[in-house]
Amino acid sequence: VQLQASGGGLVQAGGSLRLSCAASGRTFTIYRMGWFRQAPGKDREFVASILWRDSRTNYADSVKGRFTISRENAKNTVYLQMNSLKPEDTALYYCAAHLVGLGSYNYWGQGTLVTVSS
Repeated sequence: VQLQASGGGLVQAGGSLRLSCAASGRTFTIYRMGWFRQAPGKDREFVASILWRDSRTNYADSVKGRFTISRENAKNTVYLQMNSLKPEDTALYYCAAHLVGLGSYNYWGQGTLVTVSS
């Protein structure tokens, strides 16, 4: 499975961005897709996930009510709509795939940078 993330950029606080993650290859083996982020000097943290089969979602408390994860089946693409952005959302955002039968996220995209100015 290959993942291609895009959509990052510079935005003012309160603004919005939409990230995309296009999956290719053996996409039928995907169990779940997730978004993670890593801010400078901090550990990588979970942001949101979506089950491939039924689109059930899960969010970190820090983004609940502001971010929405979704998928477009025909394009094998997962989106992260980010609203009401805050400077603390500034980070490198990664998408990841958790394949059926494996323990956790095994495949990672290249990361896309989101910078929120105050």
